[in-house]
Amino acid sequence: MRKRKTVLASGAFDLLHYGHVRFLEESKKAGGDGARLVVVVARDLTIKRRKGRPPVIPEDQRRALVEALKPVDRAVLGSEVFDVRRILKRIKPDVVTVGHDQGSLEGELTNLITREGMKTKVVKIGKFGLEELASSSKIKRRIVEGSKQ
Repeated sequence: MRKRKTVLASGAFDLLHYGHVRFLEESKKAGGDGARLVVVVARDLTIKRRKGRPPVIPEDQRRALVEALKPVDRAVLGSEVFDVRRILKRIKPDVVTVGHDQGSLEGELTNLITREGMKTKVVKIGKFGLEELASSSKIKRRIVEGSKQ
């Protein structure tokens, strides 16, 4: 019997939108038939440090929303101190997926996996169309512009 692969995906998932759903669907597919998708949802503090502003939706609610999505088998909060190595050691994924906008994370993962001698594969998931509202920042912009009219 073939081992069921574990796929790891991560993100902020603030203002959940169609692009997030498609990213998670494609992430699960990257593990093949019967893959298990585990999603690490960034902590509020991590988002504030990386993006310079806090998320709109609190971390516990973002985690619950992500876990409720059909392709997701389990969603967990990341650690307060962003530590990719610790996440990989804890989850032990066969595949890690990164989004089209996570280039720096892709490089960091690839270097770490090589250094540690892990057998984990890194897969970049492409962008999904030119949807106007397929990013949280575009949704926020639309809300602000709409409130000025």
